[in-house]
Amino acid sequence: MSEKTAAAHHENPGSAVPAGYAAWLADIKARVQSARSRAALAANAELVALYWQIGHDILQRQQTASWGDKVLQRLANDLRAAFPEMKGFSLANLKFMRTFAQAWPDAPIGQQAVSQLPWGHNVMLLTKLKDPGQRLRYAELAIAGGWSRSTLEVNIRDRLLDRQGRAVTNFAARLPSPHSELAHETLKDPYLFDFLGLGNTAQERAIESGLVQHITRFLLELGSGFAFLGRQVRLEVEGDEFFIDLLFYHTRLKCHVVVELKATAFKPEHAGQLNFYLTAVDRQIKAPDDRPTIGLLLCKTQKRTVVEYALSGIDKPMGVAEYQLVRDLPESLVSSLPTVEALESELASIDNTEGDPA
Repeated sequence: MSEKTAAAHHENPGSAVPAGYAAWLADIKARVQSARSRAALAANAELVALYWQIGHDILQRQQTASWGDKVLQRLANDLRAAFPEMKGFSLANLKFMRTFAQAWPDAPIGQQAVSQLPWGHNVMLLTKLKDPGQRLRYAELAIAGGWSRSTLEVNIRDRLLDRQGRAVTNFAARLPSPHSELAHETLKDPYLFDFLGLGNTAQERAIESGLVQHITRFLLELGSGFAFLGRQVRLEVEGDEFFIDLLFYHTRLKCHVVVELKATAFKPEHAGQLNFYLTAVDRQIKAPDDRPTIGLLLCKTQKRTVVEYALSGIDKPMGVAEYQLVRDLPESLVSSLPTVEALESELASIDNTEGDPA
């Protein structure tokens, strides 16, 4: 079947072929074939670049020739007929291509971080974020952390960029640069523990138990690089026993991380207790080639100036941040927050039904 016959076959009765459409369709088909032939070397980058090119073409033709969505539907039909084994040529996905090209107008798209992400990630960036700078930053974080699409969605929903690097720390004075900057960016404020399903009056042990029970979700909230080592880790100093709430190792910082939970407002004496634990870990657990252990004190509330004063006299590197067991949302919305099970089900359904934008 010729190109002209194929175009006519999918044409609605009585509709006219726009000027230049047949040549454009042939050109797109040629580019699709070319992209597929190079897919073994750079499958994802080629696909994203192809989608950007098609989206750019759509923008240009709609601006210069006033082509509407009826032409896009025709294009979707023709491309799916020409490449039935490919999923990405629905009308909805063609519109995403147009939005993608509009969001990243500068060519070549291959030099942008988004070209390294799967198409489903890019669709999520387009639908969940409006600010180009935030889209780019989340793209960079997703690449660096190897985030799945569901992880990207959770981090966008939980405002990761607004919280990252916000904890009060003494890292600048206690750690060498650039290690201090990396450590500071690793901590957040506040941490969101609403996935535990606990009320604001929950006690430390209940929070700790919930975090260990949902360790995968907790590690996602902590961020990439954290490896869980234990809960209520025992330390003995001259016959006295002490127990660390939670102990981690951070693979990028190359150090142990002690996490202490307080179901109250921050008090200066909390920093002194954590300082003692960090000293004990450095002397009893830390390997010779590990970097100094850092501490993270998670409390219900804090006054930042009080924390700054308290940490200024502490020898060991530590940070203080708040945690939230319930989101800062109107009461009517708080009651409808999803459980962990509902969240997992929702993410699974997205993976199973996304189809075209994959």
